Amino acid sequence: MAFSSKQRSRILQTMGEKKYDLLVIGGGITGAGIALDAVSRGMTVALVEMQDFAAGTSSRSTKLVHGGLRYLKQFEVKLVAEVGRERAIVYENGPHVTTPEWMLLPIYRGGTFGKWSTSIGLWLYDRLAGVKQSEQRTMLDARQTLEKEPLLKRDGLIGGGYYVEYRTDDARLTIEVIKKAVELGADVVNYTKAEQFLYDERGRTIGARCRDMVSGSVYDIRAKKVVNAAGPWVDALRDKDGSKTGKRLRLTKGVHIVIDQKRFPLKQAVYFDTPDGRMVFAIPRDGKTYVGTTDTFYDDDPAHPTMTEEDRDYLLKAIRFMFPSVGITAADVESSWAGVRPLIYEEGKDPSEISRKDEIWTSPSGLITIAGGKLTGYRKMAETVVDLVAKQLEQEEGKTFLPCQTKQLPISGGNVGGSHRLPAFIAEKAEEAVRYGLTREAGARLARQYGTNVDRLFALSQQYDRSSGLTRETFIRLVYAMEEEMAVKPVDYFIRRTGALLFDINSVRREKEAVIAFMAQYFGWTEEETAAHRGELERELHQAVLSK
Repeated sequence: MAFSSKQRSRILQTMGEKKYDLLVIGGGITGAGIALDAVSRGMTVALVEMQDFAAGTSSRSTKLVHGGLRYLKQFEVKLVAEVGRERAIVYENGPHVTTPEWMLLPIYRGGTFGKWSTSIGLWLYDRLAGVKQSEQRTMLDARQTLEKEPLLKRDGLIGGGYYVEYRTDDARLTIEVIKKAVELGADVVNYTKAEQFLYDERGRTIGARCRDMVSGSVYDIRAKKVVNAAGPWVDALRDKDGSKTGKRLRLTKGVHIVIDQKRFPLKQAVYFDTPDGRMVFAIPRDGKTYVGTTDTFYDDDPAHPTMTEEDRDYLLKAIRFMFPSVGITAADVESSWAGVRPLIYEEGKDPSEISRKDEIWTSPSGLITIAGGKLTGYRKMAETVVDLVAKQLEQEEGKTFLPCQTKQLPISGGNVGGSHRLPAFIAEKAEEAVRYGLTREAGARLARQYGTNVDRLFALSQQYDRSSGLTRETFIRLVYAMEEEMAVKPVDYFIRRTGALLFDINSVRREKEAVIAFMAQYFGWTEEETAAHRGELERELHQAVLSK
């Protein structure tokens, strides 16, 4: 029960009584990666997140663990090499949440990429990223390109590049990394805000005063080292530390829209030019096609970025430009998501020109901040941060720790025997599901989403009560989310534990009342609390369609 939402208060009480080697502030993919790296080396680790895990940038990305082909245009060769190599590591450590996806880059007369530059760029990309033979790029002529994706604009098409990216469920990737850290002994809690830092008599950070945003209780969590991995909020924490000098963040907003495949029957993931020269992705997933991302400077509350009419119309215009036969309109947009990128400010640069490189800053108080970076590079970023922490603890305390262990460490649910074993594993579990009252299709879905943790969900099927008003599959997902993934609110379940609000919004509308009622009974919510959670979910549903 070390990661049950019912145990949050007990976990926080324990955290207030211990002294850790490391306190991580921020439960997005960066903080999650740092916690896992540190605990796997033998450090005692605490992590607090003021919202839900992955609620910020780490559930609002393009959902690609990609090598950043466009960074070659900016001559970010080292960045491409590093994150390109990381893709395969992320995939092997969690093949149930990351999967290879062939990407088509159509080439048009006068477009961003010419045929020669695309061929050279993709060849260089393969070499830099160490791409295996079976996934190396091929160049296509116009006919072959249209065979891959018949919906593409034909006018001016001269060919295409065909190469592999990796599609991921960003929120579930984050949660599986956190669950692995918890399994190895980390103490982790969500909805807990670091309100102020604790200092010793020399002015060195020795922890943080943290507020449980659910109960209002306050806990002092002490640690020898504190890492600020708060993503869009890193500058707010540097402010609290009195150390926001020199470099700072510049937030940019990215929006994605989701359209049913019946209206936009895309066969193939495509990376394409927009009329203004930017590039966006169109990706088929689970019977939907999603398109994004926009890239605009953002100065509002990073906790609640939303799609505007302007954002939506920009993406609709891009779709009509590249897929003119489809005739997509605003009425076809089923849902959307918006997120902010915490980039490091560079004077005079447009949003899409600012580097995605990460940087580490150490303040006079010893607070370590990790800023910038990309989803793909999370494991490597974590390794760099924990190397620094280990070095400092060795110098100051004489303690030694193992070197980085995460290169071949499966995340929670990922121990299927390697990516090549995943299809057979899913097939086995699809058959096994029938014994638990589930269909083969449901079994395959659950195995693909939860990996080796699917056995825990199957076991929960024996507790299923039809009178709950939930389907058997929803029941086991929901109970598992609360008892083993610290889901606290309906929005946690519908957005970050299942992705349903993004990719199956009608199921959310269908199931929301039964889910809210079940959670209310499970947690013992008052009528007021139940109404507040219902209101929060309704706002998310409204904003997914359009923020006026």
